[in-house]
Amino acid sequence: MKTEEQATVTFLGAAGTVTGSKYLIKALGKSILIDCGMFQGLKELRLLNWDKLPVNCSEIDIVLLTHGHLDHVGYLPRLVNDGFSGKIMATAPTLEIAKIILEDSARIQEEDAERANKHGYSKHKPAKPLYTLKDVEKTTPHFSSHPLNEWIDLFENISCRFRYNGHIIGATFIEMKVENKLFVFSGDIGREKDELLFAPEKPENADILFIESTYGNKLHPENGEDKLAEVINHAAQNQGTIIIPSFAVERAQLLIYLIWQLRKKKLIPNILVYMESLMGKNELDIFSHNTE
Repeated sequence: MKTEEQATVTFLGAAGTVTGSKYLIKALGKSILIDCGMFQGLKELRLLNWDKLPVNCSEIDIVLLTHGHLDHVGYLPRLVNDGFSGKIMATAPTLEIAKIILEDSARIQEEDAERANKHGYSKHKPAKPLYTLKDVEKTTPHFSSHPLNEWIDLFENISCRFRYNGHIIGATFIEMKVENKLFVFSGDIGREKDELLFAPEKPENADILFIESTYGNKLHPENGEDKLAEVINHAAQNQGTIIIPSFAVERAQLLIYLIWQLRKKKLIPNILVYMESLMGKNELDIFSHNTE
């Protein structure tokens, strides 16, 4: 895609699938990567993480992140290992979440590789992680935090700003000016009604809009709190135990909040609640010091 020969946009992920978000913008002699996500899900998608990007990573000048989920930040250590040396820019909460998620991802990959080598079920001899905790340590010094709504001069005639997007704490959509053209990258868009977050802002203008569409054909239920209370009360009346598998980032905190609200309103009994997730606790800490 080109706009008056000023900019070229290449989709390196999240086109034809949900994960692996990466948009490469080449404009006025500069290369800018919007998000740097890992592919997840089916094996044929996960294998894409091992492919070299069709671009020299040392020639990418800067990375801009919309938010901290793995499918938007999980490829960063590979990018750095392959020669990227510029800044990785986002809001402060996004970078905090990215650090937690990358460290967790690296630990899981190291453990998976160790287990595969121990039990010999990998065709690779030896099996290796996609990246390690040491690789994450080399990545985080590139992090550079920036506030919402302030235009940042990236290069001559190229600027950007981060705008509030809901979804998870720190999440944004990105507006980028290239001379007289305005590109808008939606990132993942939050709900209009969210117990923990404000409604997402909306861009007023765009020459080209790049928009996510994961839930483009779905409507979220409006009575989730009532259904949660119904399940909890049924289990309590039958002296049962409820186990809720949940994403550690944002979803776990939302569940804790909703349960607290239900108890406060006396709509459920005062039962014990445990959150068995170190990542979930770390995310809760990010909420705490970003809302004080």
